[in-house]
Amino acid sequence: MKKNVILALMLSVVCSAFAQNDPTVMTINGQPVPRSEFEYSYNKNNAEGVIDKKSVDEYVDLFINYKLKVQAALDAKLDTMSSFKTEFAGYRDQQIKPAIINDDDVEKLAKSIYNETKERVDASGGMVKLSHILLLVRQSDDEAKKAEVKARIDSIYNELQKGADFADMARRLSQDPGSARKGGELSWVQKGMTFKEFEDVAFALQPGEMSKPFLSQAGYHIVLQHERGNFFPYETVRTDILRFIDRRGLREKLINEKLDSLSKLNNTTPDAIIAEKREEMENNDLDLHYLIKEYHDGLLLFEISNREVWSKTAQNEAALESFFKKNKKKYRWDEPRFKGIAYYTREAADIQAVKNAVKKAKFEDWAEILRTTFNNDSVLRIRVEKGFFKKGDNALVDRNVFKKDTLVKERNGYPNMDTFGKVLKAPENYLDVKGQVTADYNEMAEKQWVANLRKKYKVVVDKDVLKTVNKH
Repeated sequence: MKKNVILALMLSVVCSAFAQNDPTVMTINGQPVPRSEFEYSYNKNNAEGVIDKKSVDEYVDLFINYKLKVQAALDAKLDTMSSFKTEFAGYRDQQIKPAIINDDDVEKLAKSIYNETKERVDASGGMVKLSHILLLVRQSDDEAKKAEVKARIDSIYNELQKGADFADMARRLSQDPGSARKGGELSWVQKGMTFKEFEDVAFALQPGEMSKPFLSQAGYHIVLQHERGNFFPYETVRTDILRFIDRRGLREKLINEKLDSLSKLNNTTPDAIIAEKREEMENNDLDLHYLIKEYHDGLLLFEISNREVWSKTAQNEAALESFFKKNKKKYRWDEPRFKGIAYYTREAADIQAVKNAVKKAKFEDWAEILRTTFNNDSVLRIRVEKGFFKKGDNALVDRNVFKKDTLVKERNGYPNMDTFGKVLKAPENYLDVKGQVTADYNEMAEKQWVANLRKKYKVVVDKDVLKTVNKH
């Protein structure tokens, strides 16, 4: 009992000291925001390389808007959705799970892999250091061609028997380009790495001994063995083994095995162990704490923004059309646009057929009509570029529509070319500038939404604490 009271007193002193060192910079709907959280967000979004840097005062409103949206998501209980929990847990665990194991665990795995490999290699005859000369024989070669290659390899062997330099002969005559450049030298070879007939000859040699010409699946070889030995010392291959562990995802396997082991040892679950590790790591690393919180809140922000703004806009074509009409002057072009297609056909008859296919259809349906009419099987009859073209965007449009003296390159296999559409001085409807209209409408809707959130949730900023941001 006494121990528990002392512990509680100690914790209260620590918490009090921490609160003094990390005062509340603002409250959102009664929830305190510590200065450290604001600093983390401000510094991350205004780091070196950020183009549109903000002062602390300028950033306050952006931060408040962010927190208000997150609060709206929490009120909507979006954090209770199974999809949110799964996605957030996946990211959170990416930050925590690697710390379940330590360098000793990885080193132990690396040595285990090394020992298994060494035992296998040494038991099968160790390794040999070789050079070889190869003359290729292809499966399609007839008997006369094979006999010709055999005569050439025998001639090379006779020269070597007379004292010719192996490396020089390999550089000049070997048809294995990788090793020929190095005088025929190969990396250390262990059994199972290459053709069996090659290994049988190579491992039967003694250091300094050269084989007679022999045939493998690749062709005729002459092999010179330089050295024989057991598997490499651990320190010389340690870095390669660690790379192998990462490439094969063996760290993840090791983590899961350790989680299973710890959970059985402590009569708990892997999730509980991860949660305990997360708490320990976050207590020791404030940046990690806010990184995880940032992802948590970011997921909520995306979902609530989609529900309150983006999806509503996407489903409200009438609102977009109305918004476009009210702001039509904003979307005027500084020069005319060609609304249509530039297209290329295999057959001359398809030039008119393309026009006939789309001339009575809505512009937004042209692409699908052309695909199903002309390119619905393995043979593509036409190539099409569809969109809004200004001068300089497309050579064929420049020549045919804007009457510029422009060279148009033919498409290989599509010698016939033409354009179809019309020239507009300004967009006809919102669909002609839908991306820009949608973005502007979303911006307006978001401002209205944020204004409502500011009325709904009380925000209090401590300006004295704000002045100490990054200055304590």
